[in-house]
Amino acid sequence: MSEKVLQYDKPSLQGTLTIPGDKSISHRSVMFGAIATGKTTVDGFLLGEDCLSTIDCFRKLGVKIDVEGTNVSIDSPGIEGWQEPTEVLYTGNSGTTTRLMLGILAGSTVHSVMTGDASIGKRPMRRVIDPLRQMGAHITGRADGQYTPLAIQGTVLQAIDYHMPVASAQVKSAVLLAGLRAEGTTIVREIEVSRDHTERMLRQFGAKVDEVDGVISLKGGQTLTGTHVSVPGDISSAAFFLVAGAICEDSKITLENVGINPTRDGIIEVLHNMGASITVMPNEDSQSEPTATITIETSTLEGTTIEGDIIPRLIDEIPILALLATQANGKTIIKDAEELKVKETDRITAVVDELKKLGANIEATEDGMVIQGPTPLRGASLQTYGDHRIGMMGAVAALITDGAVVLDDAECIAVSYPSFFEHVEEVK
Repeated sequence: MSEKVLQYDKPSLQGTLTIPGDKSISHRSVMFGAIATGKTTVDGFLLGEDCLSTIDCFRKLGVKIDVEGTNVSIDSPGIEGWQEPTEVLYTGNSGTTTRLMLGILAGSTVHSVMTGDASIGKRPMRRVIDPLRQMGAHITGRADGQYTPLAIQGTVLQAIDYHMPVASAQVKSAVLLAGLRAEGTTIVREIEVSRDHTERMLRQFGAKVDEVDGVISLKGGQTLTGTHVSVPGDISSAAFFLVAGAICEDSKITLENVGINPTRDGIIEVLHNMGASITVMPNEDSQSEPTATITIETSTLEGTTIEGDIIPRLIDEIPILALLATQANGKTIIKDAEELKVKETDRITAVVDELKKLGANIEATEDGMVIQGPTPLRGASLQTYGDHRIGMMGAVAALITDGAVVLDDAECIAVSYPSFFEHVEEVK
């Protein structure tokens, strides 16, 4: 870990940025390309540490993957042709890699062992493993599979009709990916809509997936065929510059080719609700994922309530939205966000504790937080908890603080946004 001192003297932000590729879609492009037979090509791939962990895991399974800049090619014999790995599959800090791989490996023909870093070792895995075990998966691990390391013996699976207890794209995706290899038709029933990148990409690779009123069904035994995937800019990464542009004086930032998947665009809705000066110009030539050019300008913001079914559409953006709320007039309430407690860290506690150090008027609740604004912020030494989104929240805060912000571990930001600080320099 290395400290980073940030002192910007309240700059005016101006310019145009191309946000790095979407992390969720980058992960899935490699996973689906590895499951499929033939060649898959990807452009706009995110070269973040999490996505590189996914590549490393599939290379250990014998899949040929070449990386040239943000272009990736995957040449796979298909899941039936994978080699049994001789090394442990290391997923680093990536919950997406760990949980989706469980669904993929459960129906494979190989035995494997998977583990991650210290943060992954604390994150709950039974929410994925329980439905997979209902399908007949053979998975063992610490605390009966609650925590990594996990051992997976691939086997023949049976389809299930699964009622999701929480809105989680990772759980849904793991079950659907296992369903590809299961006998019968796998059904997943969502209580709230979660991000649908898996369903979209399954169709892109040639699978038939039906979805009616939150009920998703997938017939087992389907094979995937290699294809081309264009990865849009990650709206979760764009969120940090959308907030920066809204709260910094005399600012105007344009972000190009940002994914605006309707299961992920909650931050745009919240910015509109708070009175932000934001324009969204959809691109007409998007692939399976819709994209847009988004422009944000300095804004007079009003507090709002963020709750209910919008939460899964912006769960990763809540840390930066909390910072935004410190600069809005009146009270902002965030609730129904218990899921934050099982992210890379307990993000409710982490966000509240770190923003308080900066002088924010913020209190934690059982399922979210309450923020009173506007509040002038001051410099402080912040803890990132090794969490990339907490680190970037602190870095954006440094743009408006009186005094320097010191991050104890800025390197963690490379998990999702390796070029973050270079992009800050481009627009300030």
